[in-house]
Amino acid sequence: MTSSAVLSQPPAALKAVPEGMHTVTPHLVCDGAAEAIEFYKKAFGAKEFMRLPGTDGRLMHACLGIGDSRVMLVDENPQWGALGPKAMKGTSVTIHLQVEDADALFAQAIAAGATAILPVDEMFWGDRYGIVEDPWGHRWSLATHVRDLTPEEIAQACSGSCCAGE
Repeated sequence: MTSSAVLSQPPAALKAVPEGMHTVTPHLVCDGAAEAIEFYKKAFGAKEFMRLPGTDGRLMHACLGIGDSRVMLVDENPQWGALGPKAMKGTSVTIHLQVEDADALFAQAIAAGATAILPVDEMFWGDRYGIVEDPWGHRWSLATHVRDLTPEEIAQACSGSCCAGE
């Protein structure tokens, strides 16, 4: 066995996925990550777990908790190819929050400085759902499940303009 093989195997008591982490974790690039952390605390009730500032004052890494999930952040750093949505003129990703009260969290996010993209409304798939954009250009969908539907009921409710082209 090579030394690299030995290093790649964690000790038996060490968890490959640490406590509190999930298999998929968003890692956001923000032009002003420290300010973004404060915004996420106000908008989504985030809790800060750690912050690693670089020598230049920019954040090299930070980790927040929102609900039962983690979100990682880093400051924009063009030398590393780390650009936020505004530098890239938009985002193709929406971070989804499944919450107890989408209406209340939507209002809280707007009060903290988010922009409404899609106001919360009852959707054909059984959720109250809305979308906000944070000041750094990241989009967040907020949903509260309000009724259970079968796939057939969802397809029937969707028949019409919402599913055009399918």
